[in-house]
Amino acid sequence: MMALSVDPAPVEAERFEAMRHAMVASQLRTNAVNDPRVVEAMARTPRENFLPAEQKGLAYRDTLLPLPGGRRHNSPLATGRLLTEAHVRPEDHVLLIGAAGGYAAALLAQLAGSVVALEQEEALVALARTALAGEAKVELVQGQLDAGWAAGAPYDLLIVDGAVEQLPDALIAQVKPGGRVLTGVVDRGVTRLAAGRRTEGGFGLLDFLDVECTQLPGFRRLRTFTF
Repeated sequence: MMALSVDPAPVEAERFEAMRHAMVASQLRTNAVNDPRVVEAMARTPRENFLPAEQKGLAYRDTLLPLPGGRRHNSPLATGRLLTEAHVRPEDHVLLIGAAGGYAAALLAQLAGSVVALEQEEALVALARTALAGEAKVELVQGQLDAGWAAGAPYDLLIVDGAVEQLPDALIAQVKPGGRVLTGVVDRGVTRLAAGRRTEGGFGLLDFLDVECTQLPGFRRLRTFTF
């Protein structure tokens, strides 16, 4: 009797879906990722599609994942809390810094009006371009992360999906007065998430969660020396 071949794709899809819903229940809902729109977006977006092939099986672990170019993918919790605290509006024009493979951009496309997703690592741009194919709300652009993307400014919302030592003034200037900024920050080796708002008089950030967060290249604070 001839053995019947079984297509593994549906089984694999069901396995990833089960892991995705477990992530929402155990990692996100228990850690203040409580915006219903964010939760719904993360529950239906297959994170494995935005990762290199060798990392797909780890897509729903609460950890940073290795990426090309020495980069690491932010954890679902870090990204989820950034999006929750951003209070993304359907009319928002968003600049996403550190698009990586396109996962956060795909989530934002379900929450905002338009998204400029900036990435500098060529291999990650290629991965994101494939994963985001057909996503009309997302403009994927390649350039230095710390320079932002002035061609699409001004933005209602700036989200940095990673941790930085300092946000350059030139990047903040791309945000509208009154616009919001969400980012990870690095402070003496500790990473945390922070939120701020640009005003006519200046800009500042307020920390809201200590969490492991991927550190993005190019955002080092200028060192000062005393004699």
